[in-house]
Amino acid sequence: MKPLKVIDLPPVWLLVFLALTWAQPTRWPLGLSFGPVWADLLGGLLVGGGVLLAVLALVEMQRHQTTIHPHQDSARLVQSGIYSRSRNPIYLADVMILAGFILYWDAVLALPLVPVFLWILERRFVIPEENRLRKTFRVDFARYCEKVRRWV
Repeated sequence: MKPLKVIDLPPVWLLVFLALTWAQPTRWPLGLSFGPVWADLLGGLLVGGGVLLAVLALVEMQRHQTTIHPHQDSARLVQSGIYSRSRNPIYLADVMILAGFILYWDAVLALPLVPVFLWILERRFVIPEENRLRKTFRVDFARYCEKVRRWV
């Protein structure tokens, strides 16, 4: 595996975006705030929900004995469990975790990082993965795409 592929992984991108999110209120607070308790509560719910979603997706992938590595070919097309609701629950979980920490850390100026992060995930991982799945599983993947949305 190429060295770039080792660091070009969604968790690495998430950590970079979390570091930027943390830096905003720590280094440049500018007196902006989401408000009192509700942002902490919603942020915690998003982070917790994101972690739970990721765990459910990882367990389902392991149950079907296929890879979770975005640069490798899948052995099976997983359509059960959380994958019957979203084609990309792990990436959705990453976005939820980022949004949750933005709220929890009161990083108002970091809000634009959410669509940027989503765009990077889609371009670097989702589209190439779906192209490989389309090539490997053809009709099954086409049917899966008809009944399950990409995100929610």
